[in-house]
Amino acid sequence: MRNYEVMYILRPELEQEAVDAAVEKFKGIITNGGEITKHDVMGKRRLAYEIKKIRDGIYVLVNFQSAPEVVAELERLMKISDDVIRYLITVDVTK
Repeated sequence: MRNYEVMYILRPELEQEAVDAAVEKFKGIITNGGEITKHDVMGKRRLAYEIKKIRDGIYVLVNFQSAPEVVAELERLMKISDDVIRYLITVDVTK
Protein backbone atom coordinates (compact mmCIF):
# COMPACT_ATOMS: atom_id res chain seq x y z
CA MET A 1 0.00 0.00 0.00
CA ARG A 2 1.19 3.49 -0.85
CA ASN A 3 0.52 6.87 0.70
CA TYR A 4 -1.63 9.25 -1.34
CA GLU A 5 -3.02 12.73 -0.95
CA VAL A 6 -6.12 14.00 -2.73
CA MET A 7 -7.50 17.51 -2.76
CA TYR A 8 -10.79 18.15 -4.43
CA ILE A 9 -12.98 21.21 -4.80
CA LEU A 10 -16.76 20.96 -4.65
CA ARG A 11 -19.25 23.43 -6.15
CA PRO A 12 -19.96 26.35 -3.79
CA GLU A 13 -23.73 26.31 -4.26
CA LEU A 14 -24.13 22.82 -2.78
CA GLU A 15 -26.24 22.49 0.36
CA GLN A 16 -24.49 21.13 3.46
CA GLU A 17 -26.30 17.76 3.08
CA ALA A 18 -25.03 17.43 -0.50
CA VAL A 19 -21.48 18.30 0.60
CA ASP A 20 -21.66 15.69 3.37
CA ALA A 21 -23.02 13.10 0.92
CA ALA A 22 -20.23 13.74 -1.59
CA VAL A 23 -17.56 13.61 1.13
CA GLU A 24 -18.99 10.35 2.53
CA LYS A 25 -19.15 8.84 -0.97
CA PHE A 26 -15.47 9.49 -1.60
CA LYS A 27 -14.53 8.37 1.93
CA GLY A 28 -16.39 5.12 1.28
CA ILE A 29 -14.43 4.49 -1.90
CA ILE A 30 -11.13 5.03 -0.07
CA THR A 31 -11.99 2.94 2.99
CA ASN A 32 -13.23 0.10 0.78
CA GLY A 33 -9.62 -0.80 -0.06
CA GLY A 34 -7.51 1.54 2.03
CA GLU A 35 -7.18 3.55 5.20
CA ILE A 36 -7.69 7.29 5.73
CA THR A 37 -4.94 8.86 7.83
CA LYS A 38 -6.15 12.49 7.71
CA HIS A 39 -9.38 14.08 6.50
CA ASP A 40 -10.01 17.82 6.48
CA VAL A 41 -12.98 19.70 5.01
CA MET A 42 -11.40 23.12 4.70
CA GLY A 43 -14.63 24.91 3.83
CA LYS A 44 -15.52 27.52 1.26
CA ARG A 45 -12.59 29.49 -0.16
CA ARG A 46 -11.89 31.72 -3.12
CA LEU A 47 -10.26 30.00 -6.10
CA ALA A 48 -6.97 31.32 -7.43
CA TYR A 49 -8.64 31.67 -10.84
CA GLU A 50 -12.10 31.09 -12.27
CA ILE A 51 -13.00 27.55 -13.31
CA LYS A 52 -16.08 27.36 -15.56
CA LYS A 53 -17.12 30.85 -14.37
CA ILE A 54 -17.02 29.74 -10.72
CA ARG A 55 -15.04 31.90 -8.26
CA ASP A 56 -15.45 29.95 -4.96
CA GLY A 57 -15.29 26.32 -3.96
CA ILE A 58 -15.46 23.97 -0.98
CA TYR A 59 -12.01 22.46 -0.45
CA VAL A 60 -11.49 18.94 0.91
CA LEU A 61 -8.06 17.42 1.68
CA VAL A 62 -7.60 13.68 2.36
CA ASN A 63 -4.40 11.73 3.12
CA PHE A 64 -4.77 7.97 2.82
CA GLN A 65 -3.02 4.65 2.23
CA SER A 66 -4.32 2.28 -0.43
CA ALA A 67 -3.59 0.13 -3.42
CA PRO A 68 -3.40 1.76 -6.88
CA GLU A 69 -6.72 0.16 -7.89
CA VAL A 70 -8.56 2.25 -5.28
CA VAL A 71 -6.95 5.42 -6.64
CA ALA A 72 -8.04 4.53 -10.17
CA GLU A 73 -11.64 4.03 -9.02
CA LEU A 74 -11.58 7.27 -7.00
CA GLU A 75 -10.27 9.20 -10.00
CA ARG A 76 -12.91 7.65 -12.27
CA LEU A 77 -15.72 8.70 -9.94
CA MET A 78 -14.35 12.22 -9.47
CA LYS A 79 -14.16 12.69 -13.24
CA ILE A 80 -17.84 11.89 -13.74
CA SER A 81 -19.16 13.68 -10.63
CA ASP A 82 -20.92 16.97 -11.35
CA ASP A 83 -20.26 18.17 -7.78
CA VAL A 84 -16.46 18.15 -8.20
CA ILE A 85 -14.99 21.21 -9.94
CA ARG A 86 -11.35 20.10 -9.80
CA TYR A 87 -9.27 17.38 -8.12
CA LEU A 88 -5.66 16.32 -7.78
CA ILE A 89 -4.38 12.97 -6.53
CA THR A 90 -0.66 12.74 -5.71
CA VAL A 91 1.63 10.10 -4.26
CA ASP A 92 2.75 11.30 -0.83
CA VAL A 93 6.49 10.52 -0.70
CA THR A 94 7.10 12.26 2.64
CA LYS A 95 5.99 9.23 4.67
